[in-house]
Amino acid sequence: MENTPVKKTNDHLANERTFLAWIRTAIGIMGFGFVVVKFSLFIKQISLIMEKQYRLPQTGYSAKIGVILVAFGALTALFAFVNYLKIKKDIESTHYTGKNPLVIFITCCILFVSALLLWYLMGSI
Repeated sequence: MENTPVKKTNDHLANERTFLAWIRTAIGIMGFGFVVVKFSLFIKQISLIMEKQYRLPQTGYSAKIGVILVAFGALTALFAFVNYLKIKKDIESTHYTGKNPLVIFITCCILFVSALLLWYLMGSI
């Protein structure tokens, strides 16, 4: 009863739900990166207006961080698709194992980016 068509169908549907959850995560990361880049442009516009009164420094990493986040979101979507295909193949061959390197990779990358953001923000306090 282990490999019945209903069980395989449920496994495939669960795989698709997991893939869609990763895609939502990727879109969220890219959206956040987009907001960071737009905030950088907003700050540049404000600095041009206020430059008559105050001399504001033109250095900042917001745009670079935003672009990195958008690229990271795109990589997340790519890795999610590769992982989806691997699990689909494993389900069909009934050789599925629970190891998921995507989770470990994404977690490490998010922790690294979080550490960079904390370092950057602590410098501005």
